[in-house]
Amino acid sequence: MSRNVREFACRPEAVFDVLADGWLYPSWVVGASRMRDVELTWPRPESRLHHSVGVWPAVIDDLTVSLDWSPPRRAVLQARGWPIGEATVTIDVKRRGGGCVVRLQEEPAAGPARWVPWFLTEPLLLWRNAETLRRLAFLAEGREYRGESRALG
Repeated sequence: MSRNVREFACRPEAVFDVLADGWLYPSWVVGASRMRDVELTWPRPESRLHHSVGVWPAVIDDLTVSLDWSPPRRAVLQARGWPIGEATVTIDVKRRGGGCVVRLQEEPAAGPARWVPWFLTEPLLLWRNAETLRRLAFLAEGREYRGESRALG
């Protein structure tokens, strides 16, 4: 399991505002290249984001399913990227001072990636998810700074 942690200069609600906007998914998830559709029920459990992964012309259409949505503390997603497989992604957020700490955990759940030894995948996932958290921080902090967070009322 890969685990990354980052401090954000925004409230947890701002993080969940970004996560709730399914159309922003490729803006913060490294590897997602475009959105094709966001179900109207997103991010409620069992709702789906229809996205593509990869770089053109090697783009694969796939989806991500919401498994748990408990703002402003926790979100759990089942991210698909076949033929590589599926991963369970858990995002935990805790308030700290005027900001928050975000922990992203990714664990292979199905497919060939599940059988690759962790010492081969861990360095790549740590790098990828550090960048994912960096992008998520830019979006959440920027929204809150500009007053665009729905949580600001």
